[in-house]
Amino acid sequence: MNKIYPNAAAALDGVLFDGMLIAAGGFGLCGIPELLIAAIRDAGTRDLTVASNNAGVDDFGLGVLLQTKQVKRMMSSYVGENAEFMRQYLSGELELEFNPQGTLAERMRAGGAGIPGFYTKTGVGTVIAEGKEVKEFDGQEYILERGIFADLSIVKAWKADTTGNLVFRKTARNFNPPAAMCGKICVVEVEEIVEPGELDPDTIHLPGVYVHRIVQGEHEKRIEQRTTRKREEA
Repeated sequence: MNKIYPNAAAALDGVLFDGMLIAAGGFGLCGIPELLIAAIRDAGTRDLTVASNNAGVDDFGLGVLLQTKQVKRMMSSYVGENAEFMRQYLSGELELEFNPQGTLAERMRAGGAGIPGFYTKTGVGTVIAEGKEVKEFDGQEYILERGIFADLSIVKAWKADTTGNLVFRKTARNFNPPAAMCGKICVVEVEEIVEPGELDPDTIHLPGVYVHRIVQGEHEKRIEQRTTRKREEA
């Protein structure tokens, strides 16, 4: 089975539809599947629900889809750094479901493992718990969180072999593996594709069984917030 596609548009062909739920990898601006996001924008798919740790910035990452108003609902942990997100949310144009980062990652992982729900103490007694089932274990309250079962996963990896085994680099590993696991179809963009056997089995972070389509391309590497100090006078 050939998993390699010539470009992002081809890799998403026949997969996209209005109203779908997409799980997107990335942490801050690290490991953003920017090529696939651009292809979704160009396809014009609308009314999207997107589960992602963050919403990108105004001109990068998921911010690209917010600019074109293709996203109806976000399931996120951190939504700062994005003025258009703030404008749409405060005006009632965009729905938002806040998730603690660990809870969101576990919801994705649970979906990938076929687990429909789990109990967690995180969020008990806060707005996160509103409308959710509460159960007591050993005298402590826990809330029920649902696993995320996405129609599509879009993720970014450093390397892949042609069978779909993936290696992530550093912070990009935080959310990309669980996001990849929870989609009915997982499409991955990578910087480099190698032949089977070229990756050390001990360095593989996600097995190819989760990956359906792969595209290789050039990627922009951004710094979300750059802080520098003034050069000292000589």
